Amino acid sequence: MFAMMREDVRCVFDRDPAARHVLEVLTTYPGVHAIIVHRMAHRLWHVRLRYPARLMSALSRLFTGIDIHPGAQIGRRFFIDHGMGVVIGETAEIGDDCTLYHGVTLGGTSWNPGKRHPTLRDRVMVGAGAKILGPVTIGHDTQVGANAVVISDVSPSMTVVGIPGRVVLPIERRRISPQGIDLDHHLMPDPVGKAIQCLMDRIHVLERQLQQPVPDEPIPEADCEHCTDIDPAVCGSSLRDPAASTH
Repeated sequence: MFAMMREDVRCVFDRDPAARHVLEVLTTYPGVHAIIVHRMAHRLWHVRLRYPARLMSALSRLFTGIDIHPGAQIGRRFFIDHGMGVVIGETAEIGDDCTLYHGVTLGGTSWNPGKRHPTLRDRVMVGAGAKILGPVTIGHDTQVGANAVVISDVSPSMTVVGIPGRVVLPIERRRISPQGIDLDHHLMPDPVGKAIQCLMDRIHVLERQLQQPVPDEPIPEADCEHCTDIDPAVCGSSLRDPAASTH
């Protein structure tokens, strides 16, 4: 347990350039305070000292603004940046090297006992304000965009944005830090905006065709075949009949 606590402190320097020295991290980072208290409360929870564990969790929430149920399973080198408003439910499972920003909720969608909270695999980054609800699984190396609402499983090495969450960006199109973590949660594609832009391009082509009574040559349409956002989830082509047109 103490080895994991030391790793929780050291990993801050890899993910937050504002961290200067260990004393600063230990005294001013609420995310570090919350995870250290959770490590101890989780140990009490598993030896069936449930009330002391819940009491420690409640006191931690009072001082840090981070609510982690003592029953949640959290892996090594876990970092909560800023942390205010983070909620992690009882049956949540978090892998190694995961990062959460403020306002994140790993919540349940049922009052029934049993598994009702999300599972995050290794190296998952969840942006500010994102909500992951229900017993869904977020694959390793996945990036969840700020304010996304994820209610279904996500394959490994993908990026999810929107409400409800949509997969829009594979790992080969992301910038990974030397520590193997993608912190670019502010560089998110806009699938709705991209779909609207494609529709506007199509309308422009149709208007030009209508202005020519007998066009000598067909007017070229937008070259969607070479679009960098050829993924149907990004360009909106999933809304079209693939048999009707390639654009």
